[in-house]
Amino acid sequence: MKDRLYKFVVGGILALIDEGTFPPGSRLPGERELAERFNVSRVTIREAEIALEALGHIVIKTGSGAYVMRGSNDAPDGLPDVTAFELTAARSVIEAETAALAAVNITDAGVAELRALVDSMADTGHVGSDDHDEIDRRFHIAIARMSGNPVMEHAVKSLWRMRNELPKVKQVYSSVCVTDAAARTSEHAAVVDALAARNSAAARLAMREHFQRLFEAMISATEHSALEEVRRRIGEDRKRFLVTTQI
Repeated sequence: MKDRLYKFVVGGILALIDEGTFPPGSRLPGERELAERFNVSRVTIREAEIALEALGHIVIKTGSGAYVMRGSNDAPDGLPDVTAFELTAARSVIEAETAALAAVNITDAGVAELRALVDSMADTGHVGSDDHDEIDRRFHIAIARMSGNPVMEHAVKSLWRMRNELPKVKQVYSSVCVTDAAARTSEHAAVVDALAARNSAAARLAMREHFQRLFEAMISATEHSALEEVRRRIGEDRKRFLVTTQI
């Protein structure tokens, strides 16, 4: 029974890590609180934490507590913990070469499919919406499929999973794509033009320029967000200072 109890607690804590209640880097609640949460003894909690540490999910620091390891379950289905900038750097390399390869293998039907997707992207009803993002995803995956290399297609699909399923990455992309949808549509059209001309070098360059613009937009959005946070804190400090001086 005791053996089953500590395993029950291990499973419960892992579930809470998965759902984000205990995010990577955070400190787990104390033994007393966890014991009350799971209705077990503190001894059982200690046994569960020892097991979790052995499995690499937490690290126990003497005198400080137990902390969730970064990368243990910080992304769905084993996706790596990456930043939006790291992901975009990888996309720039992989998708540029995918486009170059697609230029050699693309058919007229493939060009027509991509042009239809760009037309849908340009629809003002889609700009900045979830539909617009889905069309964008289909566009990039279609190019990977048209490269004729299933490894390239799998790689691009994996990159898009990271883009859509990692919360921190999705937040950065969303802050850019909502305000920069028109430029994104134009860049996609340039990629299609290069593919239609069966020009690998031009397709590679068009895709790289697309990601270069995305990098710049991401940097601007990040700087703007940081500046707004500084302004917010200064505003709060000013209010506190004024209240103090009036007492």
